[in-house]
Amino acid sequence: MVEKIEERPIENDMRESYMDYAMSVIVGRAIPDVRDGLKPVHRRILFGMYELSNTHDKPYKKSARIVGEILGKFHPHGDVAIYDTLVRMAQPFSLRYVLVDGQGNFGSVDGDNAAAMRYTECRMKRITEEILSDIDKETVGFVPNFDGTLKEPTVLPSRIPNLLINGSSGIAVGMATNIPPHNLGEICDAAAAIIDGADENAIIHSITGPDFPTGGVIVGRAGIQSAYKTGRGILRVRGKAEIKGQKSGENGETSTKTKAAKTVISITEIPYQVTKTAIIEKIAEAVRDKRIEGISGVHDRSDKDGMEVIVELKRDANPEVVLNQLYAHTQLETTFGIINLVLVGKEPKVLGIYEMLKQFVEFRKEVVTKRCIFELKIAEERAHILEGLRKALENIDEIVPFLKASKDVADARAGLMNKYSLSEKQANAILDMKLQKLISLERKKIDDEFTELQKTIAWLKDILSDVSKVMKIIKDELLEIKQKYNDKRRTEIIEVEGERTTEALIPNDEVVIMISNRGYVKRVSLDEYRSQRRGGKGVIGAETKEEDTITDILVTRNHNYLLIFSDKGRVYWMKTYEIPETGRYSTGKPLVNLVEMQTPKGEGVGHGERITSWISVDAFSEKEFLSMITKNGIIKRISLDNFSRPRNGGIIAITLKEGDRLVEVVKTDGKQDLLVATKNGQAIRFNELDARELGRTGQGVIGIRFKEGEDAVVGITICNMPSILTITENGYGKRTPIEEYRAQGRGGSGVISIKTEGRNGKVIGVKTVSDDYEAIIISSKGQTIRVPMSGISVIGRNTQGVRIIRLDETTGEKVASFAVLKSEKEIDDAQSNGAVQQNDEPSGKNTTNSGEPQLDAGNTPQNQ
Repeated sequence: MVEKIEERPIENDMRESYMDYAMSVIVGRAIPDVRDGLKPVHRRILFGMYELSNTHDKPYKKSARIVGEILGKFHPHGDVAIYDTLVRMAQPFSLRYVLVDGQGNFGSVDGDNAAAMRYTECRMKRITEEILSDIDKETVGFVPNFDGTLKEPTVLPSRIPNLLINGSSGIAVGMATNIPPHNLGEICDAAAAIIDGADENAIIHSITGPDFPTGGVIVGRAGIQSAYKTGRGILRVRGKAEIKGQKSGENGETSTKTKAAKTVISITEIPYQVTKTAIIEKIAEAVRDKRIEGISGVHDRSDKDGMEVIVELKRDANPEVVLNQLYAHTQLETTFGIINLVLVGKEPKVLGIYEMLKQFVEFRKEVVTKRCIFELKIAEERAHILEGLRKALENIDEIVPFLKASKDVADARAGLMNKYSLSEKQANAILDMKLQKLISLERKKIDDEFTELQKTIAWLKDILSDVSKVMKIIKDELLEIKQKYNDKRRTEIIEVEGERTTEALIPNDEVVIMISNRGYVKRVSLDEYRSQRRGGKGVIGAETKEEDTITDILVTRNHNYLLIFSDKGRVYWMKTYEIPETGRYSTGKPLVNLVEMQTPKGEGVGHGERITSWISVDAFSEKEFLSMITKNGIIKRISLDNFSRPRNGGIIAITLKEGDRLVEVVKTDGKQDLLVATKNGQAIRFNELDARELGRTGQGVIGIRFKEGEDAVVGITICNMPSILTITENGYGKRTPIEEYRAQGRGGSGVISIKTEGRNGKVIGVKTVSDDYEAIIISSKGQTIRVPMSGISVIGRNTQGVRIIRLDETTGEKVASFAVLKSEKEIDDAQSNGAVQQNDEPSGKNTTNSGEPQLDAGNTPQNQ
């Protein structure tokens, strides 16, 4: 036997193995499917109970029987995991609409564990059968189980929007999901409204908010609105507490020694996923530590009729103050962080509530269509058999002797098919009938059944030919579900006067945004980068993973919107503060965890779309414009207000021809001269009005034509300041007077901007600057330098420039990107020696008349 040993770097194997593990956890364990709202273990339990006919109208079965069935057939991951999941599906304090009807001890809201599986019994709830409805009608796909001996469904054909009515939570690798439950009636109405054509805003306002199984009170609507729009938000959830008087004595009975009624706080509902015992223990601890004063006793008076915790107050206590202290120091008030992370196909995505409902409606459309196709096939097959039986009845006196005279079944079948023009299926149906049954067939019954089948076939064909009729069936079924299972809301929502949004809690500071070649992004305070002299080595601006490089940098403010443009011509939205703030040395977070980008299935961070431009927007104005430039020199101008309505998943910003990609986007006031630069050192200046305003999906017009040889556009800037800063990949650069770039019509080849042969290397990008500006330059290895413009000489176009940043040539280090910003103070020698620079409004080449700063970034050489 010949053995071959292949040597591989261990870090590569570890990376690949860990990614395989991560995707297995994400797809196969921790994240629910957007269609049926179930994780694989839940789906397998329900399907196993269905196969055992463990329905709501049948006797209970031992939980151990169910667990064994699932363990042996579908889920070989241990009986504890299966039973714990089964128990949770039977707990009315865990699920808003319980899926399993449990008999025995299935735990309590006090945190008590369920009895062992050998003691408890269970069966499906009636509503659970709606999740499995039509599974026998080829409505969903099946795949082999773990050992290939059986089949299991990839998804259940749920008639109910289970994901939203019961919610879900789970921790995967590098991501987590936490979806709150909702009221079934509200969600069914919202899904029906989507079928009727309601838009996102109408849907968001039609749903009151999450509805937790334990009731409670949600404080304020800001978190709800944020979660419904973006898929992320934070709720403040309180228990329901009431201040009331109670006479002393057991159970409130009057004591002969009572002189006055005591004031008590009665807690009858608690926040979701909080145990009653934990609240009582926290109250006792806070009283012992004197963080809460005024409490004389705590009593749990919960019984079969409901929950009640009595907090007795001292006679001199202020009940309102004590109640607020309970909210502050105990779990009587908690936060619920919403992350609507679900699997769409096999890809994890964070969705707003509108998109989640749309996905469910589309799934139901697919299920109903497949169900109709299956029922049509069955009806046509039965009608075909009935046609054969009608022929048999018409010739019964001939057929009976013929069958008796036949040598064998094959001879009889062939004779029937030839003599009476029957198909093989029709002949087999006749032969399969006992002679007595064949003779006793009633012509009227067959004719009546055949007539009904013809009506059914016509009805099904009519539905399949008209999508609107399919949608009507879905809507009718949703309203039927609502009629059968709807109940009153349990969770109350109260408005808060002067409610502070998440944004109001975050200071509107200047920050630096960085993104790497593999899609990692981070937000760092601008103060972490000090000014240095030209030609310095710089400080570490970002720690990158091996084989990763920094590709883009932007200076902005926390409260601004970021328009994120990809090389595929799509644009995405997010608030700056939504990017996690980190230190200078941090790697950052994968952008795909923050923005729903179009990443091909099976590929990780860094594949698919790449970010090429970031635009910071304070307000979306129709008087401001975006100018986009592509690698092949195509320019497009569009009004900024076309991008004023953020959408999950992004939208098309420019339609690109094959082989082209979006390079950079700048914001203007609509009247500016633009300068477009190429990597080989050419540049052209023209007025933006030369490019007519286009709609969102327009392609654009020619901005620059390349001279002979391979070339590509690297950037675009606005000619609104005295000089043009040009930076090359090898760390050299210069400033050139703006007057040396004469204005001409778009579509020309331009003039030489900088020499690129020899030491300089290719051009990275261009910016317009003045003496009171600084450049932040970052290398492919994460080194960052902040250079004042006063230290860079102003020289002519056809020159090489000076060294701006020292790079490590032995490792192939290059300039990755740069941004420019305006200094607050005049930069003196002391500051050039390393003092921290304080900045005013971060303002780059794109400052508009409104004074809102737009700082822009260069592009990377490896992406050209």
